[in-house]
Amino acid sequence: MITKARTATLGSLALSLAATGAMAQDLTHSAPAQDHAVFITGGTVHTVSGETIEDGVVAFNEGRITIVGDRATVMSRISLSQDTEIIDASGKHVYPGLIAPATRLGLTEINAVRAMRDYNEVGEFTPEVRAAVSVNPDSTLIPVARSNGILLFGTFPAGGRIPGRASVMRADGWTWEDMAADDSAGMVINWPAVRPRHQRFAGDTSRKDRQKEIKKQLDELNDFFDGAEAYIDATAADESHATDLRYEAMRAFLADEDPKPVFINANDADQITSAVTWSIGRGLRPVIVGGRDALSVSDLLVTNNVPVILRGTHVFPKRTDSAYDDAYTTPARLQAAGVSWCLDSADRDGNVRNLPYEAARAAAYGLDPAVALRSITLSSAEILGIADDYGSLESGKSATLIVTDADCLEVTSNVELAFIDGKRIDISNKQTKLRDKYRDKYQQLELIEQDND
Repeated sequence: MITKARTATLGSLALSLAATGAMAQDLTHSAPAQDHAVFITGGTVHTVSGETIEDGVVAFNEGRITIVGDRATVMSRISLSQDTEIIDASGKHVYPGLIAPATRLGLTEINAVRAMRDYNEVGEFTPEVRAAVSVNPDSTLIPVARSNGILLFGTFPAGGRIPGRASVMRADGWTWEDMAADDSAGMVINWPAVRPRHQRFAGDTSRKDRQKEIKKQLDELNDFFDGAEAYIDATAADESHATDLRYEAMRAFLADEDPKPVFINANDADQITSAVTWSIGRGLRPVIVGGRDALSVSDLLVTNNVPVILRGTHVFPKRTDSAYDDAYTTPARLQAAGVSWCLDSADRDGNVRNLPYEAARAAAYGLDPAVALRSITLSSAEILGIADDYGSLESGKSATLIVTDADCLEVTSNVELAFIDGKRIDISNKQTKLRDKYRDKYQQLELIEQDND
């Protein structure tokens, strides 16, 4: 039941290809700014940062949460203005918006079409590049993710040794500027493999040659950072020094105080060890992305307070002799080892929507369900640097939340309402519109029963 003051219902890239004329475009509308107070009452409120409130209230106005508490207590102490919207969420669940930390959403549409892949930058060292600028607000993949509660996502560039800077985006907005929660959340580094491997199709390339190539890649990385540090020193000494956009972009990551993180793609144990040792030695603030072998170097990660963005649970075991459930149990084992971590989706674009089910898999294999929920909300927000605003339901934080008809980690649950910064957003997508279209067709043909809704 919904009462008021106001009525409430609970309830792609725009590219034309010259050769084919194909088009993929999201046709949903972006939401207007919140213009009245909203009270969601009676639901089970999962604050994530604190206690779960069985019969709770979450109130927000002007995009910010104003009240989180017990319904009986809150509603007996306040008076509501005429335009206050009250949404009765009895029997429902209220969560902070879910966060997918390291995706390619907005940067790709159809991977088989080169013109629809904007995540690979040209050049080996391009730290001046920001992923946000290339995010397509009309991507059809973003609404699919948000319809399952993914309201924020990190989008990461690829290609080269330093492909650019990751951005944190809201899953709604007319332009990339509207969507950007942090357009420069951290610099991405693709760490080279540090152990020579046998390569079946490498011809006569010897192990010694491969070791030389690895050393060359590491030397180039060091040379680039040395150049950036020298440039910063030179510009401090001489204000007329010529500007270099690449080195200017490095300032936030080489700062003496509160540097921005560097997101290092690394999976093998020796890769992670090399990356962490190098970055700590240079005074950087590393975050490991991928981290398939993170458990085997957990002491190093804990000692140096290095977080891990773990690449999903819906993946095969890394080695042929690994247990079948190796990926499923890794989150619980990382948690037990004291590593700071959050969970990413195994898929970076079309199936990011499965993120809550990957967390559920970890919960089914030993991880505390409360920690599983935190791994896709507040833990992600902390590692991405947006926890002051997102990731939990607290007074003063952004009103970015979802209302579901059941536990959001259950495959059978549905998102019924979603708000980003207090704006009620459209949770339909191309898939739901096609579902409704063809359901209507077969109802008209009397091949299926008419809906009674």
